[in-house]
Amino acid sequence: MDGSADASGVLEGTDTGSQKDRVVAEEEWLQKWETGNIWFHKERGHPLLQKYLDVLLNGRSGLRIFFPLCGKAVEMKWLADMGHSVVGVEVSEKALKEFFAEHSLPFCEEPVPEISGAKKFQTTSGNIALYCCSIYDLSSSIVGRFDGVWDRGALVAVNPCDRQRYVSLMITLMEKNSSYLLVTVSYDPNKHKGPPFYVPESEIKSLFGNHCEIKCLQKVNDFSDRHRQWGLDYFLEVLYILKFVT
Repeated sequence: MDGSADASGVLEGTDTGSQKDRVVAEEEWLQKWETGNIWFHKERGHPLLQKYLDVLLNGRSGLRIFFPLCGKAVEMKWLADMGHSVVGVEVSEKALKEFFAEHSLPFCEEPVPEISGAKKFQTTSGNIALYCCSIYDLSSSIVGRFDGVWDRGALVAVNPCDRQRYVSLMITLMEKNSSYLLVTVSYDPNKHKGPPFYVPESEIKSLFGNHCEIKCLQKVNDFSDRHRQWGLDYFLEVLYILKFVT
């Protein structure tokens, strides 16, 4: 555990306040992308992935890595450049097209026969494939299984009532001996309605515990003026490694 966790002086509770009944419609996420209200996007990538990349890769090369609710995450290009195969899913077509444009990546677009209205955007080199659809429309028969997952801004964005559904799907997409880096956030859920939603460690264990080994790697103070405007006193990012062992 990193010392910054203790420095926060925050004891994590299990009470999620009124968040359990909060529902964010898909249209609200699409509107955020249309209006450019994407404060959650990190233009320089996430320092926790850079720091713990070796934990995710575990000495392996040529992995299939999944980015749920990927937006236009710059880490997808970063990992593909390392020789990994990246698959993402996102409801906003605008976000996906911006990803390819901002990285000057030629791509092709095709329908997904198994999912009505869905589109697949793939680099001409084939190393990045991004699906434009609801994540709940995916299955291992469509996208295969993965050696690694980078879940930042995904589980914490899913409506609390859909959390079990989300995790159940993610578990079906994991290969044996795969690694799953999960970033959650910790704050007082009675002071902010989310998203991002507060997911306590106890819930991570109840959701994933029967399927993998769970270890908290680091807690980072990520408090900013934005969080102060939300009425919060503290805001932590919490990184877990989930290992799906045989």
